Amino acid sequence: MKAVVVGGGIGGLTAAIALRRTGHEVAVLERAPELREIGAGLSLAPNAMRALDAVGVGERVRKHSAPSEVTGTLRTSSGRYLRRFRAGRDEPLAAFHRAELHGALLAELPESVLHTGTEVTDPSEVDADVVVAADGVYSGLRRRLFPAAPAPGFRYTCWRGVTEPGAGPPVRGSFTMGRGAYFMIHPLPGDRSCWALGAAESTPGVTYPDEHAEVSRRVADWPAEARDLVAATRPEAVLHNDILDLDPLPAFTSGRVALLGDAAHAVPPDLGQGACQAIEDAVVLAASLRAASVGDALAAYDSARRPRAAYVTKQARGKAAADTSSAWWLHFLLAVTVPVMPASVIRRQASPLWDWAPPIF
Repeated sequence: MKAVVVGGGIGGLTAAIALRRTGHEVAVLERAPELREIGAGLSLAPNAMRALDAVGVGERVRKHSAPSEVTGTLRTSSGRYLRRFRAGRDEPLAAFHRAELHGALLAELPESVLHTGTEVTDPSEVDADVVVAADGVYSGLRRRLFPAAPAPGFRYTCWRGVTEPGAGPPVRGSFTMGRGAYFMIHPLPGDRSCWALGAAESTPGVTYPDEHAEVSRRVADWPAEARDLVAATRPEAVLHNDILDLDPLPAFTSGRVALLGDAAHAVPPDLGQGACQAIEDAVVLAASLRAASVGDALAAYDSARRPRAAYVTKQARGKAAADTSSAWWLHFLLAVTVPVMPASVIRRQASPLWDWAPPIF
């Protein structure tokens, strides 16, 4: 059948790869004049890497990643370590420069599949058996299909940056929690690092004349690693965005349209599952369309993905609230419990996310 993917981000490209692998004719329509990603970092957990393995691109994608120990290294803003990564006990994440992950996926598709400068907000404009709406948190297709659904909600604000090769200290990945803020670090290939400062904010859309100086001010009393990484980042490379998410939708499908990724279930990044869930969506959708009519396949996709997305949304919101909380008692509780928490408990907490298995292709 003919499938059109609206949106050329990580989820959309993965969907196009998976749909082509199952024998469908695919076109990717992207409203931007060129296909590219922003200069920031992200990580993929084991569930997403398994999904990429299922569609045959996992090994090629891994070449663009670095192992991050963020899952096992937690400290306070005073520099006290509550937990340190231990090989064999803790599982590293695969950390990427977002643009390089995007480029690796893009390289898997023929140029003839890609059509830039093409905006779609009405599925009736598209000649296809199935339309995949992968057009992001502000999805025009979602607004058309579910006009009563709430707009994206504001959670907190976040600055991100990537250091130049060799410019910052070597890092292995860590998460630092402070009152009302956190600082997350990943290593990247090429002797680079990426970082993110998330901070509680009551009002969305707040900006600063010098975003780099604002981040430097906020981490002035934090561990030297955070200060050094910010200092090693070019001011023009600092990105500042509000963190948004979506309330659960009544369905992820309507007619011949399937919503995917942030268009369906944008979540805060605190669980590291935003891109992971979009990749899961892509492989489940392609597997569902492999051997069923469009109607049955999309019903199966909705049934498989909506409950999981609702669970991830709930968990990510809870962690986002904790990560940016200024409540003294929460920080005291974490400081007391995390150092003595058994590895089995931490693994059990991650299991519902990381142990997901993709369909067999």
